[in-house]
Amino acid sequence: MQAEDARYLKKKVKVGSLDVHPTEKALVVNYELEATILGQLGDAMLGDKKECQKIIRLKSLDSNTDVAVLAREVVDKCKLIHPSKLGEVQHLISYLLSRKECSKDGQVSLNHPDPGEPKEQANLNELESYMEMLYEDMPDKVRGASFILQLARNPDYLEELCQNETVLGALARVLREDWKKSLDLSYNIVYIFFCFSVFSNFHSVISHFKIGSLCMDIIDGELQRTDQYREQLTKRKKGGELGADPAKLQQDYERNLKKYQAVIEKQDQVLRVCTYLLLNIAEDVRVEEKMRRKNIVGLLVRMQERESPDLLLLVVSFLKKLSCYMENKDDMADLNIVEKVSRLVSTDNSDLLNVTIRLLLNLSFDAGLRAKMIKVGLLPKLVSLMSEERHQQAVLAVLYHLSVDDKCKSMFTYTDCIPTVMKLVLNSPEPMVPLELMALAVNLAANKRNAQLICEGAGLKLLMKRALKYRDPLLTKMIRNIAQHEGPTRALFTEFVGDLCEVVSGGESDEFVLECVGVLGNLSLPDLDYCQLLTKHNLIDWIKDSLQPDAVEDDLALEVVVLLGTVAGDQAAAQLIVNTGILHSLVNLLNAKQEDDEMVLQIVYVFYQLTRHEATRPQVISTTEVPAYLIDLMHDKNTEIRRVCDTTLDIISENDNEWAVRIQCHKFRWYNSQWLDMVEEAENIDTMGGEEMAGGEGLGHSFLHHSDVLDHQGLYSDGLSSPESEEYPGINGHSESSRPSSNYTNRFSADLEQFADELLKKAGV
Repeated sequence: MQAEDARYLKKKVKVGSLDVHPTEKALVVNYELEATILGQLGDAMLGDKKECQKIIRLKSLDSNTDVAVLAREVVDKCKLIHPSKLGEVQHLISYLLSRKECSKDGQVSLNHPDPGEPKEQANLNELESYMEMLYEDMPDKVRGASFILQLARNPDYLEELCQNETVLGALARVLREDWKKSLDLSYNIVYIFFCFSVFSNFHSVISHFKIGSLCMDIIDGELQRTDQYREQLTKRKKGGELGADPAKLQQDYERNLKKYQAVIEKQDQVLRVCTYLLLNIAEDVRVEEKMRRKNIVGLLVRMQERESPDLLLLVVSFLKKLSCYMENKDDMADLNIVEKVSRLVSTDNSDLLNVTIRLLLNLSFDAGLRAKMIKVGLLPKLVSLMSEERHQQAVLAVLYHLSVDDKCKSMFTYTDCIPTVMKLVLNSPEPMVPLELMALAVNLAANKRNAQLICEGAGLKLLMKRALKYRDPLLTKMIRNIAQHEGPTRALFTEFVGDLCEVVSGGESDEFVLECVGVLGNLSLPDLDYCQLLTKHNLIDWIKDSLQPDAVEDDLALEVVVLLGTVAGDQAAAQLIVNTGILHSLVNLLNAKQEDDEMVLQIVYVFYQLTRHEATRPQVISTTEVPAYLIDLMHDKNTEIRRVCDTTLDIISENDNEWAVRIQCHKFRWYNSQWLDMVEEAENIDTMGGEEMAGGEGLGHSFLHHSDVLDHQGLYSDGLSSPESEEYPGINGHSESSRPSSNYTNRFSADLEQFADELLKKAGV
């Protein structure tokens, strides 16, 4: 490459893992720097990649440090750390705070004293002699491994140790052969390799000596050993040989219990360093997949029974990482992960509690695991954590997932969730309430009893006031869900109808207006003067404009049609709708959106509402397109559309004889299409051959239009009687009909029953 050809240098940074410095109060950010030299035309001429690290030293970190504030400061100042990693930064700083400080000579003290740690200082020049100790008796092996561990804890020595394959090979061999013989030896050697695992560029060392697989074997072996110790201890507690002195048995049990507790403490150290090493190297997805095949999930779930907070923190963090993949999540479900992790929700350890909730969040995407969370009683425990700022976001996300299931919504009634949610919503300092909180509130409002609790006191008034002030669409969606419930809660909306109409008629068409229209569409109130509302707020022109095809978004157009279905329940308002030409706009919209089942369903419902009133029924029938469309849709694939069309056509048939014949003829031809095809075929044969059909009279074409055929009850293959029959299920016979079962409130049944009552009263029944 000629130097004069190079014009540009392009740098690209890919951020990797985030970890703590092994010796200092510092965070280590691993990232990959890719530099590319571009030519005059912008083509790549030369490129290179380099693994880099940025060390963020936290000199002011002490027991009085506010971890949350410091973490926020680190994220704000370091561009390599994405804001989404704020929780991870807090966790790492908390770990640094709990770790013992470095000594003046740069050596690190472990959380637990090194087993067999010599008093003298290790020297890199004596590395060969330390390796020779690994070939001696067990005490010397532990001592030699401890010296090498002192060197490995200094990052400056890791590169040189990495190049000494003889020493590393000896350490790996001794660990493989003697890990069952000494917990101290296991701890020291695994910790040496753990120091390498902290840095991604040394992971090849661990892979070369197969330390990851060996660590999993150690974990499995130590867990089995714990089970054996526990079984032996249980037998001693129950009593040994018959006739033995009870006092001696008790002393023997207490002595063995102390030994057991000492072993458990050492085991926890070994398990912790093994788990941490595996967690570090699992950043490579291929390595993680190998661990899965060796049942890493099973080992981690078994370690859930341990009591060490430090160990549990690592175990749950590892499970949270693994739970992002469906295969691992399914394995956890088979091992009853929810039951085993539920006890940790009551822990006093804030770090452990936070990572436990985040594990539950990952698991809560599965419907079966959500049901188990409810079954084991996690709901009230999670609700009690809603007010804690550190855990609030994750807790709200888990509760939102739980509230998705209809059966679970009612269970929130028996907790303090509703008052807490209302307090958080109304006291939110931001104009827009946090998304997780509003998502939970919207779901809870879909339950009738929850909606009643929300509206207690001045609840609804305060929600409406905040929603209108900040034009919050999510808060309005919550109010909309409240409005869909029949009963006393819906009557509370009467005083807010005017405010909602003013928002709708304001000329804007954003998401907030969409939700306001949705609220109005749910307000089917008998005492409300819809006609006055439409005229006072000039909604008629706005509705007509919104119904023009492609004039507004489809979602808003659908909400407008739903609003019309509600308003048309009032006779005066229905008359206004017909007189202003909205009926033709609906027909045009139906023609344009005939592929949208939801839109078609709601438009047909408006037609049904208009045919219920004597004042508007003739105009609907005279608008030939409406009955014609209803006949066409009578056999639609959508069950709800067919049901509303049938009921509307029944009303038309009972009030217009001409359309009654046409509708009956259409039904006859539809239900007997095969028979009619046979008749037409026979007629063609008769015409061509000049002979009558065998066995009887010829069937002429005029026979199909004879009134006697249509009036004959036996020709209706769907079992319906003729309209003249007392058993014909006309408008008075559709008592089980209801409003279209869609995303909107069911009003069809109540309207139908009311109309039937009116007919009965007029008939004098």
